[in-house]
Amino acid sequence: MPPISRGNRTVCPKEEKEIVYRGYRSTVRVPSHLIGTPAAGSVSFLNNQFAGESVNEAVYDDPAIAELYELLNAWATSDDFYLEWVMAAESVLDVGCGTGLILRRAREQGHSGRLVGLDPSGSMLEIGRRDRDDIEWVHGYVDQAGFEQAFDLVFMSGHAFQELVTDDDLNRSLQAIRRSLRPGGRFVFETRNPAMRPWESWIPENAAEIPHPDGGVIRDENEVILPVTGDLVRFLSRTWSPTFDGMREAEIQLRFLDSDSLSRFLESAGLQIEKQYGYWDRSPVSDQSPEIITVARSTG
Repeated sequence: MPPISRGNRTVCPKEEKEIVYRGYRSTVRVPSHLIGTPAAGSVSFLNNQFAGESVNEAVYDDPAIAELYELLNAWATSDDFYLEWVMAAESVLDVGCGTGLILRRAREQGHSGRLVGLDPSGSMLEIGRRDRDDIEWVHGYVDQAGFEQAFDLVFMSGHAFQELVTDDDLNRSLQAIRRSLRPGGRFVFETRNPAMRPWESWIPENAAEIPHPDGGVIRDENEVILPVTGDLVRFLSRTWSPTFDGMREAEIQLRFLDSDSLSRFLESAGLQIEKQYGYWDRSPVSDQSPEIITVARSTG
């Protein structure tokens, strides 16, 4: 069902999507064009973490927000994509792991190698740690962790890469990721395709409404701060939950890089693009692709 244009705004019809969260089965009402995709902004308040310092950091360390993370970020096709890479690698680092859902699923499915989840949010890590103690949970940033040729795979999911908003953030983090990879190791991540201008659908009318397992409804909405200039997008993210006293609001900024810009930053850090996809089915990148999913190999 396509979005409905009303004046200069777009209102998207909503459909129902069933999710399972800690044994509870719930129905989520989300914009219909997002069904089967990562929520493309509708739950950006709770996106996975990032590698370097950011103005967004304080949002994610709120224990009340952390407890909602997996409910608002239900397992999706993007997670299946990354899980396949994780299961094929002996040693894995998840940068900005959040609650480490992908690593935990990998362990459940029999991964017997080294799995490390890195995140600056102690509250997020605590949720992962409560579930599994056979994963290494590291509190901090990738450029401060000191990993040296330790991993076959490093990945960043949940559009965490877009929270590296300055050139310095990108350069420091990418250089640290390259150092952490064994020779020939791969770095896999995704960023939303700026050619699709996905932020134009980040409006309150496209909010996600999710039943809370204990009763009531969680509402999560975004509102872009105009004008959008350059490759940075700022937006207000508002979340209501039966577990909150009032509303949580935060200003978040994300960076949107095209393929050429990504290539320059990666090559400067000693990472060479091996493959790029436009979606989780591994279709090629085009101007109509919602994602730029990148597989880069360490040249060091």
